[in-house]
Amino acid sequence: MSLWKIAFRSIQFRYLSSILTAFSMSLGVALIVTVLVIHGVLDNSFKRSAQGYDYIIAGKGSPIDVVLSTVFYLRQPVGGVADTYLQKFQRGEYRHLVDEAIPLTIGHHFRGSTLVGTTPAFFEKLRFRGDQHYKCAEGNFFKSADLYSAVLGSQARKKTGLKIGEQFVPENMPNPDGTVDKDDDDHHDPFKVVGIMEPTGTPNDNVIFVNIDGFYDMHQIDDHDKKHSKSYSALLLFLARKSIKPEGKAIDPKAPDFNPSAMMEERAYISIGATELPAVLEETPDVQAVSPVNEITMLLENIVGNVQMVLLFLAVLIVIVAGIGMMVSIYNSMSERKQEIAIMRALGARRFTVMSIILLESILLSIGGGFLGLFLGHTLVGSISPWISQYTGIIVHAWDFRLSECFLIPGLVLLASIVGFLPAAVAYKQDVATSLAP
Repeated sequence: MSLWKIAFRSIQFRYLSSILTAFSMSLGVALIVTVLVIHGVLDNSFKRSAQGYDYIIAGKGSPIDVVLSTVFYLRQPVGGVADTYLQKFQRGEYRHLVDEAIPLTIGHHFRGSTLVGTTPAFFEKLRFRGDQHYKCAEGNFFKSADLYSAVLGSQARKKTGLKIGEQFVPENMPNPDGTVDKDDDDHHDPFKVVGIMEPTGTPNDNVIFVNIDGFYDMHQIDDHDKKHSKSYSALLLFLARKSIKPEGKAIDPKAPDFNPSAMMEERAYISIGATELPAVLEETPDVQAVSPVNEITMLLENIVGNVQMVLLFLAVLIVIVAGIGMMVSIYNSMSERKQEIAIMRALGARRFTVMSIILLESILLSIGGGFLGLFLGHTLVGSISPWISQYTGIIVHAWDFRLSECFLIPGLVLLASIVGFLPAAVAYKQDVATSLAP
């Protein structure tokens, strides 16, 4: 009979204490898995959601508030951006700095889903999760001429219950105290649902997109007033990617007359737009340029990352305490197993063999607790994923796996070897004659 089988039979003989020991260790592993998976998915989703464009032009205020309100729709907009800035980026003095400028206006809601006014360019130009295009699962995206048209995110469809062809009247956003102001004098024209987006795993799944011109026409503002009062919550900018080298010709690194300093000059020239834009707007009194990628990276590293480390530290402590509990459990059982060990020795088992069996028991309990913890952790992730999706718009699946999970089982085996050494040493030193004495 192999040593592994003997160790397993020994665990079966003390099944109740063995199950409790393995379960206590699995709880710590489950917590570690939950923290790793959720943090990893949130980290990737937040960073990818912020990668759709280069800069957000918004009113003066906290840059992180700008990102949270414009990219994730978690806060009220910081401040308005006058329509004149959109004209400057599209065909004015800032035109050479950008490829595209897309206006965005956030306000009103319907059955808990925020309304976002924008243009068709939002769906045509923006990308998500790398280079994926927005697509409609049903219907189509609205056109510029579709004044009162709306496109629902996948989660917004579930919240609102709206279908293609149905109409709805937007409501005012709730106040901080939960009340909603009524517009007695304004008539809100209904919007018609023309499209339902495919799931993207981004906050855009939770919103209702409407034609920005229809958004401003909801209150029946006449053309003259609208022309002079229109402002946006933000402008989404794509930086210009093409520049003309001063010399007017491309540099070939393989050419005989290749000059490395010339290539460095060309690279600096091509990237100057990325640094020029914030500097240009820094002097303006009412707007700022915010890089969503930079702000989210700082948020995740400085705040969320620290919280993750604290949670992981606590989870590791739980596993260590469970390991110590396993050591105490096996150690306390040694007095009950004196005769069992003595008989094994009398039958020819060497001291090292007996010691190995005790260590293998500890390792088997840790492996069992580890796999149970992996199962419980991913089950927990799956059970709370609807809540995460509802409040953040980020989709988390129970089967999402992090590479760092591969180190959990080997780590538990190492811990089991350490904590199992003391009981194994006791078994190693046990005297056969004394144990068999009546």
